[in-house]
Amino acid sequence: MSVPGFLLFVLLSFSVFGGELQTPSAAPACGDCHRAIYDGWKNSAHATSMESWLFQDALKLAEAEFGSQARKVCLDCHSPIAVYVDDLGLVRKVSWEGVTCDYCHSIREVSTTAMNPRARVEFTQVKSGPSRNAASPVHGTVFSPVHTTSLACISCHEFRNAQGLSVLTTYTEWKNSRYAKEEQSCQTCHMYTIRGNVVDPRVKRTESKEINLHQMPGSHSIDQLNRAIKASLYTEREGDRLKITVKVKNAGAGHHVPTGSPLRQLILEVRAEPYGGVQYSEERIYSRIVADQNGTPIQHEHFAFLKGAKVLSDTRLAADEVRAETFSFKVPRARQVRVEANFYYYYSPVAGTGARGKTKFLSFSRLVP
Repeated sequence: MSVPGFLLFVLLSFSVFGGELQTPSAAPACGDCHRAIYDGWKNSAHATSMESWLFQDALKLAEAEFGSQARKVCLDCHSPIAVYVDDLGLVRKVSWEGVTCDYCHSIREVSTTAMNPRARVEFTQVKSGPSRNAASPVHGTVFSPVHTTSLACISCHEFRNAQGLSVLTTYTEWKNSRYAKEEQSCQTCHMYTIRGNVVDPRVKRTESKEINLHQMPGSHSIDQLNRAIKASLYTEREGDRLKITVKVKNAGAGHHVPTGSPLRQLILEVRAEPYGGVQYSEERIYSRIVADQNGTPIQHEHFAFLKGAKVLSDTRLAADEVRAETFSFKVPRARQVRVEANFYYYYSPVAGTGARGKTKFLSFSRLVP
């Protein structure tokens, strides 16, 4: 870097930060220099984990029914900085930033010895990350082995509640898959590398390099869903019945589909529409149904996290699992039939708001003579 370029970088940094970063720092302070990374993160579920209306509705219900302790349980993952700095009233801007820059890059190690994994964070002028040769005149840097493994994600994607129910099991699902054995971490799929600038060119001119995608696409990404689920459609006439088989494979997710909250579902809808005849429709739902101590199925997410006690059924697709789903409809041979298969990802943490959480991501059809 030329001397004028270095001075510009320092002057810009000091004009924004006043000579030293606040700790913990708000995301725009980080984004002033790391703009490409910030822009990706800003469009992520991590960035909106606090402001999401789905979460806010669930949070209000949880607090109203279970009190302030419920608020802490929810914020522990949706705003971990708020919990660490005891800002449960969400007064500070950084507490509204969800899973924000300075939380992840202040993680020093992760402990898995207690009932739930716990990250040890240090909000200082030294930022941790996966690069061994990172350097900055604004803050210190330290290489973190944790950031190169799935342990960086475990404290929010593995959770057991006070009743002993494992509500979130994504890390365990991955650990039991071939992906873990092949050393493909969460970051392999959700923070894959792209060409970009670690530091914005206006403050530091360097060649673009491979950086981790901080948009972290997951179940809300249609592209990611299409990578995960592969399917094929077969039909067969059996007298006056039409047999439809859909082979479904979890071909690209290193964990169950769906994973995370028990309120999430993968839905396969099969439709048969004979010309001039009765139309048929059936579904297969891939999900995990949990119940309270009385065996009553739980319909609200906050109940699963706070009062869930047992798993009634689990029909989700494990990594690499293949299933053949069969359907049979009464359709006379003389009629042509349009057969359609549609896949939906469904997520409604608060019953009655399903339309806000249903995404169609895969569809194919066939005309059967």
